[in-house]
Amino acid sequence: MFSFLKKKFFGSREEEPAPSAAPEPAPSASSAAAAEPAAEPASVTPSPAPALPGNSAPSPTRQGWLGRLSAGLRKTGSSLTAVFAGARIDDDLYEELEAALLMADTGAQATAHLLDDLRRRVKAERATDPQQVRALLADAITDWLRPLQKPLAVGAQADGPTVWMVAGVNGAGKTTTIGKLTWHLAHRGATVLLAAADTFRAAAREQLGVWAQRNGVDIVSQDGGDPAAVAFDAVTAGRARGKDVVIVDTAGRLPTQLHLMEELRKIKRVVQKAEATAPHEVLLVIDGNTGQNALAQVKAFDAALQLTGLIVTKLDGTAKGGVLAAIAMWAREQGRELPVYFIGIGEKLEDLQPFDAREFATALLG
Repeated sequence: MFSFLKKKFFGSREEEPAPSAAPEPAPSASSAAAAEPAAEPASVTPSPAPALPGNSAPSPTRQGWLGRLSAGLRKTGSSLTAVFAGARIDDDLYEELEAALLMADTGAQATAHLLDDLRRRVKAERATDPQQVRALLADAITDWLRPLQKPLAVGAQADGPTVWMVAGVNGAGKTTTIGKLTWHLAHRGATVLLAAADTFRAAAREQLGVWAQRNGVDIVSQDGGDPAAVAFDAVTAGRARGKDVVIVDTAGRLPTQLHLMEELRKIKRVVQKAEATAPHEVLLVIDGNTGQNALAQVKAFDAALQLTGLIVTKLDGTAKGGVLAAIAMWAREQGRELPVYFIGIGEKLEDLQPFDAREFATALLG
């Protein structure tokens, strides 16, 4: 899940048990986040992560995740798999596949590349069975999406915390995703500090406070404070307390809201003043339901913040999961790396998992 570069953390993702199920926390007015000072002695010991409700249930296996992923991607994959039912390998098959890929919001350019690759594979393998062609399409999608697959590193800095700045539009699931990431980190031994820099929406601070309380992690929050000041205090406090990770939650906004996008740039500049090498990751949370609009968000936020990675949520409720192929196409055109670190296909904690190109392609095509 995470590439922990400090030896005190765990090893590879394959060796780690998946987290157990737990209900989604709801924002609560009574669970306000306590304001923290900008710095405290490094000897402050963080609270241990408490057991969450539902942890008595057996931990789901990786196979359980694959089953949920397949179920979640059914809306996207059903139109693709239907093409192969009783089909002949001819131009009509490729035309139907083209239509299905476009309907899944794969994008015209990525669709053309995938179909060209598929034709080459079919010819090389001398495939005569539609199901063999479907398997070859899964291979083509895997190779196309593989550049998006990369672990999210923690602890690469020689001194000081790893700082993540998280952005996204309202409704994408940004604050909930931060809570889930915190849960995963805390239960793998990392010490985390959250920065409630979404000061435009009171419920966001309260929601983040609930996650901090349930995960046993510290939070820096101010009632109506300046977002950049909150971020600065959090990074400073994270260093003083010896935290491994500081996650800065920012206000959700549309990329067309230029004054708010400028506020994001300000937060990033101020974070760099607190820690010259920070933020080490600038992550955008996007809603998979929005399809090509998600790609437009990636372009706009990248222009403002120079994104380092993405988290795609709500893929279980959409027929537009092909947008990952469109994102891969855009990254190729830009000549850069923009990994999809995590994907979400449900409400439970274990439904947010690291993106794996082979798993995604296999689940998509059944």
